[in-house]
Amino acid sequence: MTIVPLKIYFNDRGRAKIEIALAKGKKLHDKRETEKARSWQRDKSRIMRDRG
Repeated sequence: MTIVPLKIYFNDRGRAKIEIALAKGKKLHDKRETEKARSWQRDKSRIMRDRG
């Protein structure tokens, strides 16, 4: 679990308030899918650039 800051507010006295959220990390298989998609997008753009 990770704490993620969303917004920062400042009041009249100069104090800051932070709106936070709690996030859960990705599972290993989700990371692999994301990496595979990112790699394919990179390869696809490289192929299009070389042919164009």
